[in-house]
Amino acid sequence: MKIYNKLIRDKIPQIMESKGVMYSVSELSEDEYSKKLNEKLQEELDEYLTASPSDQVEELADLVELVFALLENKGVSIEEFEEIRIKKREDRGGFEKRLLLISTE
Repeated sequence: MKIYNKLIRDKIPQIMESKGVMYSVSELSEDEYSKKLNEKLQEELDEYLTASPSDQVEELADLVELVFALLENKGVSIEEFEEIRIKKREDRGGFEKRLLLISTE
């Protein structure tokens, strides 16, 4: 038996069933879900940072899926989030110029 205690995607139980894998899952409370979303975000970020260049896009897709889940959990629509992102970009810019801040005085 291997213990995971981590948030999984909704269709993972069906995938395990189709492979004949025995498993145990439970539904989280709102507080537990919020905590596990944050843990999963860190897990996926770590996976992205250690992934091979050919696997990084897939890991980014996982990160975006988690961002969407976090937004939903906070009651923020993707449209509202996009407005915030665009406003921030207009006010502070993006990252196209590849600038590295070395120091300030």
